[in-house]
Amino acid sequence: MNSAELVDHVATTGNLTKAQAKQVIDALFATIVADAAKGGETSIPGFGKFKVASRPAREGRNPATGETIKIAASKKLAFTAAKAVKDALNG
Repeated sequence: MNSAELVDHVATTGNLTKAQAKQVIDALFATIVADAAKGGETSIPGFGKFKVASRPAREGRNPATGETIKIAASKKLAFTAAKAVKDALNG
């Protein structure tokens, strides 16, 4: 499902216009990102949890030359699915 299909689905099921549905979806994602940028965690019961995961600095290899390179520490947004979601996928 792409973004346009998601907007269409939310608009249809929520009895909203496409513009309203897009605003809701954009606001949801912006809120999750803003909270994560502050180091927070967003939990949506029955769906899952978004949180920041830190990756330490490490050494890697350039695949073209085989040369050792330093990879800087970074942060990523991690998602952990709730049990209900896991059960729906595997059931």
